[in-house]
Amino acid sequence: MATPITCFKAYDIRGELNSQLTEEVAYRIGYAFAQELNAKTVVVGSDVRLTSTPLKLALSAGLIDAGATVTDIGMAGTEEIYFATKHLGVDGGIEVTASHNPINYNGMKLVKAGSVPISGDTGLNAIKEKAEALGDDYVSERLAHYTNGVTIDADAFFNSTAHVNEVKLSNTGKYAVKSCMSDYVSHMLSYVNLSNFTPLKVVVNAGNGAAGPALDAIEKEMKSQGVPIEFIKVHHDADGTFPNGIPNPLLPENRADTADAVKASGADFGIAWDGDFDRCFLFDADGEFIEGYYIVGLLAEAFIEKNTDSKIIYDPRVYWNTEDIVANAGGTPIKSKTGHAFIKERMRKEDAVYGGEMSAHHYFRDFAYCDSGMIPWLLIAELVCVKKQTLASMVKARIEAFPSSGEINSKLKDADAALERVTSKYKPQASVIDTTDGLGLEFGNWRFNLRKSNTEPVIRLNVESKGDIALMEEKTEALLTLIRDE
Repeated sequence: MATPITCFKAYDIRGELNSQLTEEVAYRIGYAFAQELNAKTVVVGSDVRLTSTPLKLALSAGLIDAGATVTDIGMAGTEEIYFATKHLGVDGGIEVTASHNPINYNGMKLVKAGSVPISGDTGLNAIKEKAEALGDDYVSERLAHYTNGVTIDADAFFNSTAHVNEVKLSNTGKYAVKSCMSDYVSHMLSYVNLSNFTPLKVVVNAGNGAAGPALDAIEKEMKSQGVPIEFIKVHHDADGTFPNGIPNPLLPENRADTADAVKASGADFGIAWDGDFDRCFLFDADGEFIEGYYIVGLLAEAFIEKNTDSKIIYDPRVYWNTEDIVANAGGTPIKSKTGHAFIKERMRKEDAVYGGEMSAHHYFRDFAYCDSGMIPWLLIAELVCVKKQTLASMVKARIEAFPSSGEINSKLKDADAALERVTSKYKPQASVIDTTDGLGLEFGNWRFNLRKSNTEPVIRLNVESKGDIALMEEKTEALLTLIRDE
């Protein structure tokens, strides 16, 4: 009978430590990954969580036993794995990370050669089946060979920074540690013209996550080339205990430290990253948080200025601002279903230069169509310098032109019933019906998108209007009342 594994999700692996995700599960995943992809070379990395290194090493043991040679790039963000997988020309890459999930969770993000994503129907389900099929005795025996039987004790990790499980991989001949940082930094800086930069002061908040070392390396290279930029560093040093909370700037309660530092230092703008820094979040000079939706428009504009016939991919939750910017700049706007696998697939199909989601995921053709949390702020910084405008002034006009509610989640007893209530009332009046992702309805000068969560009884609402904040707020309130009327 197969050993059930419950940490596989639609696009990645996430689970609670000791119950859903253990070293044995990590070993199984590594073995199955190499088997399913017939992978002979795999690059691995891990975020700063105290449990990430031992999980990564158990994963590597499974990869090695299945015939793969492993290159470990050490503590790294997810995008460093994306970069290394393509740059090194290996058969696959795995980042051990739980990103912004609670401290008692961890997970993995997996890609094929060329950093092509692996999702449920493109290999993830098959990896799960192969992982479950491995015999329990075999897994225990092989893992003990590497670890002497020592396994993760979550309580020990949470109460002490000293407990690190030593997995003996160096004597296998199939495991090596290698840094790709220098090449990664060169690639990041290739997206901007450093001669365009004028003096800037920028607050950077790594949230005690993995972004700190990468930012330091970028800063060193920029200064060596005479770029007049000053970084004010907040919660910069990597610390797997996350003394300042889990890095998740999407939560309003996690934004104050960045906002306060921007105001106190008189910075031009601020940046905060999540735990594996595949997303970045921006603050203007007044410390105001900028919704990811409006950053999509700015980045689209930045690419079109460099190449006027650029194709831009965007998600269907809110899009009037993006469509307006892209069309007026001479680019081609293309709508895609929400989610990294769908965005990346559509970008490859269209050969689009950039794709953006309101959730602060930004994708780049020259970055293997993958998302990055470093490229966006570099492009925004260059745009601020070239346009000689503040970030606030660039965004303010767009917010006034297309005000948005932001994504509002409602946890319900019956999400299907709520969706039906909204559909029955609003669909007959709609001038445009869009089912690219969820229910999207337009009514002349306002529109909304309503989507069900795939994993919980939650409805996600986004409302926007054309230049009418009061209308947007009125329609948002009416929709929420109907959605929550159980």
